Amino acid sequence: MGLERPKQYLTLGGKTMLEHSLGLFLDHARIAGVVVALAPQDPYWPQLKIAHTPRVHAVTGGDERAQSVLAGLRRLGEMAGQEDWVLVHDAARPCLDRGMIDRLMAELEQDPVGGLLALPARDTIKQAQEGRVAATLDRRQLWHAQTPQMFRLGALHAALTGAIAAGRAVTDESMAMELAGHAPRLVEGSADNLKITRREDLGLAEFILRRRAEGVQ
Repeated sequence: MGLERPKQYLTLGGKTMLEHSLGLFLDHARIAGVVVALAPQDPYWPQLKIAHTPRVHAVTGGDERAQSVLAGLRRLGEMAGQEDWVLVHDAARPCLDRGMIDRLMAELEQDPVGGLLALPARDTIKQAQEGRVAATLDRRQLWHAQTPQMFRLGALHAALTGAIAAGRAVTDESMAMELAGHAPRLVEGSADNLKITRREDLGLAEFILRRRAEGVQ
């Protein structure tokens, strides 16, 4: 985003993006604890009050998402069982709400694999080749992946470990599980659960959070 500090430490409505993302899980009665993967020598994290919450544990992440998530799972392995559920969430999705977490948990609690929040594609999707349209894809079969993504601790650890060992660049936890032979379940999420990747996303996220604070649905 071309900013002076990592985007997760930008302020939205008086709190950093990371505090918004973590707070929702810490306020949930069914979440036993939270692990945060950080950059080495992160100077911003110790300044946050939430960093000193007993249920929050910090680990050093890696160069890629899969390595950071794997570091978090190793830490969770010291506190949780291999069959316990874990939810992996992007810090850059501060507009997740309690209802989305509850829906994900309810739909996946008895699922043999787990799954993720996602949105059905609404636009016509083009496949590109050298700057030109190579094909028009059937959007009825396409979904936009979101987070949280919810899987058993042991199964996800094994899937990520296997993908990294095979040299596969996995872009989310569902992909790692797919490569391990599983078919994660898709649970419909919300457009409000946007991932902040560009400057213009900040204004939309502030609007969503302000509307929610005012009780407007």
